[in-house]
Amino acid sequence: MSDVKISASIRTEFGKGAARKIRRADQVPAVLYGHKTEPVHITLPAHELTMALRTPNVLLSLDIEGKGSELAIPKAAQRDALKGSLEHVDLLLVKRGEKVTVEVPVVAEGELAVGGNLLEHVLNTLSVEAEATHLPESVTVSIAGLDAGASVLAKDITLPKGVSLVTDADAVVLQVLAAQAEEPAAEAEGDESAEA
Repeated sequence: MSDVKISASIRTEFGKGAARKIRRADQVPAVLYGHKTEPVHITLPAHELTMALRTPNVLLSLDIEGKGSELAIPKAAQRDALKGSLEHVDLLLVKRGEKVTVEVPVVAEGELAVGGNLLEHVLNTLSVEAEATHLPESVTVSIAGLDAGASVLAKDITLPKGVSLVTDADAVVLQVLAAQAEEPAAEAEGDESAEA
């Protein structure tokens, strides 16, 4: 995984008014914390950050004015409910070689057995531990040929080298359900209204 380089500025003004002013300038307020250090309040360019956050568990290389370069991963992102734009981001400081726990999306590939079966994602993500500079973007599960009643447990999923499972090994991640046929609408209701 390559890291995304973003320039950051130290933030000195706080509060709702200051945050709105930062957003109007196409910046996003953020907090950088971790390693038992004081939180650092920064601003990041909105467009670059939005593009970077499209990759799950992206590793950010932050060039912070006056503080040098820091590595961080996104921990939480608040978005505007209507516009979907970034409102605030929490970033976790990491170091090369350090292990971190992150949520990784589960991607199903393949076709289920013939017969109108449905795939239910019980868990959309798995919690895994990996080196901060080698975080997987997703894990892939083959569902080829699975029939109704089949399920895939967390322990059944092959993880990339150097990645260990944190989610309960016996947790159901995917299960295959038989399609439910809808019962025909009762014609008796129509007959009763005709008699009245």
